[in-house]
Amino acid sequence: MRHRYLVCYDVSDPKRLRRLFKKLHGFGDPLQYSVFKCDLSAAELALLRGAIRDIINIRADRVMIVCVGSADDRRPVGVEFLGQPLAPWERQRAVII
Repeated sequence: MRHRYLVCYDVSDPKRLRRLFKKLHGFGDPLQYSVFKCDLSAAELALLRGAIRDIINIRADRVMIVCVGSADDRRPVGVEFLGQPLAPWERQRAVII
């Protein structure tokens, strides 16, 4: 079963920030700066955690992973956006490699 996660990060070093952003593109879709939506199985979540640990500095950076429910549930998730809508290219699905 797949679950939907919000991955939010605060990375202090620009090089690590770029690496993490590129890596997260393989797991999900960017919603806004430093926030991704990822639909993951348990195995994919473990891979994501390992990839994050390989990139961040645990003394300087912070990543928050929030489970917001089942990815198969078609009901809207309790996440609300105010302001600018997503551009069409930001709505495209990412491919997990």
